[in-house]
Amino acid sequence: MRIKRIYTFMLQTFIPLFLMTFFICLFIVLMQFLWRYVGDLVGKGLGVDVLAELFFYAALTFVPMALPLGIMLASLMTFGNLGESLELLAMKASGVSLLRIMKPLTFFMVALAIGTFFFQDRVLPYANTKMYSILLGIKHKSPELEIPEGVFYKEINNYNLYVDHKDFDTGLLYGVTIYIFDGYNIEDAIVTVADSAKIAMAETGRHLKLTLWNGEQVGTFKDNNNSRNSRNDQPKYRREQFTEKEIYILYDNDFERTDEDAIADRHVGKNLAQLTHSVDSLNQRIDSIDLGYGIRLKQTVYFNQVNPMARNDSAYFAETTGAFVPETDAKTKKASENSKQAMIAPINLDSIYGSLVPSQMEQVVRKAQSKSQSVVSTFSMQQEMQTYERKNINYHAMEIHRKFSLSIACLLFFFIGAPLGAIIRKGGMGVPLITGVLFFIFYYIIDNTGYQAAKDGHMEPWFGIWLSSLVLAPLGIWLTWRAINDSPLFDWDTYKIRFQHFMRKVATNSKPILRAVRSKADNRIQRHRERRASKKQ
Repeated sequence: MRIKRIYTFMLQTFIPLFLMTFFICLFIVLMQFLWRYVGDLVGKGLGVDVLAELFFYAALTFVPMALPLGIMLASLMTFGNLGESLELLAMKASGVSLLRIMKPLTFFMVALAIGTFFFQDRVLPYANTKMYSILLGIKHKSPELEIPEGVFYKEINNYNLYVDHKDFDTGLLYGVTIYIFDGYNIEDAIVTVADSAKIAMAETGRHLKLTLWNGEQVGTFKDNNNSRNSRNDQPKYRREQFTEKEIYILYDNDFERTDEDAIADRHVGKNLAQLTHSVDSLNQRIDSIDLGYGIRLKQTVYFNQVNPMARNDSAYFAETTGAFVPETDAKTKKASENSKQAMIAPINLDSIYGSLVPSQMEQVVRKAQSKSQSVVSTFSMQQEMQTYERKNINYHAMEIHRKFSLSIACLLFFFIGAPLGAIIRKGGMGVPLITGVLFFIFYYIIDNTGYQAAKDGHMEPWFGIWLSSLVLAPLGIWLTWRAINDSPLFDWDTYKIRFQHFMRKVATNSKPILRAVRSKADNRIQRHRERRASKKQ
């Protein structure tokens, strides 16, 4: 079957514009990525091959962001150019409807959406794994920019570094505490405290240069035999105060990639089948954790309804330890039954507590507080672990829906851009660029809001991911309907006439109401005048 000329014309018009706008958008988001990580890339001595590989995989990961915007700009420019040159009007005058004009591009967009899904499922997890492996390796190449605030930094061998806070502009570290371990004996540690410090790579590239100001260093030093042979040997301490001190730390500055297996095990490195399997496994794990929490919680003394004072028989021993204790005679059996009855019998804790002396009361209270705090801390930690697992499930579920949402977003942006371009009838890069960017910002804000809400657990994962598509779908349907019917979208005279007609209709319908209100007001005024006249008489 021979393809109609109008179909090939539309494809030849749209595809070059689509490729141009897509690569322009991809270049823009890639420059944003470079601007974000420029501090981690500059001054690390990285080779051109490492940087080229990083940018290649980063470009692949940014395809989901650049593709919808490229589709919208291309569709706006295509139908805007056709409308401005009156070619679209000539097609409609020849009896070709807008839907038929959009038909080849619709098939092309469906094929592109299917290809996008396979890209999301096959290529994107691999690209994410490679990109984060290189990026994390670059970050760990020189640690001077990665020292956190308020926690100990242990990435440097034999050094534990604590920083109270740091100045990102000057690179100065304030409130610095350093523990230097020479071996495994903690008694041989050297402790250095300084008001401020600065760390940077030495010129050799094999050492870190640590400059300290206004501090003190305390530590031990060994004898000539380099060991303390006897337990009675006392260590010899040294103490040093300094205004400025430089320490050179041996550090391997060679670039090494982060283990890809650890990144591939995360949600960003899995395909659809792996994500589905991970969600099922995590749900089963959470169910088992919940069951274990419930059993352990019921076994605590706070949920035990038996008398602990009477649990001294063989039955209690068998219950708690799981061991089998045979009942040898009738006397033992009877004692066991009496013990079970005593377990169920209630006890008066207030009377027992009141019979204690004050020192024993204090000891009981302290012990009860300790046990209750232990139970609370244990289950609080378990609850945090459970919260982490649920967040992990949300991440996997959101990643599953994202593999489908991008394909639908491509179709929605086409059915927004093409009708809008046919209505605006402005070609070039000016009006389509402004309109497309505004729509994409609107889409990005809604999409990011839904993603963050789903990640924090405020929304269901599917609803948070599909929120932007649910908002844009009615807009695309409405614009397509307006373009098919040649309805004026930006004809302000039409809106003015409709507004005036609406106001006249409102005024006409409100006249009976106004007359009724006016008559009531006149009646009240007349009654008020009559009452005043009667009072004067």
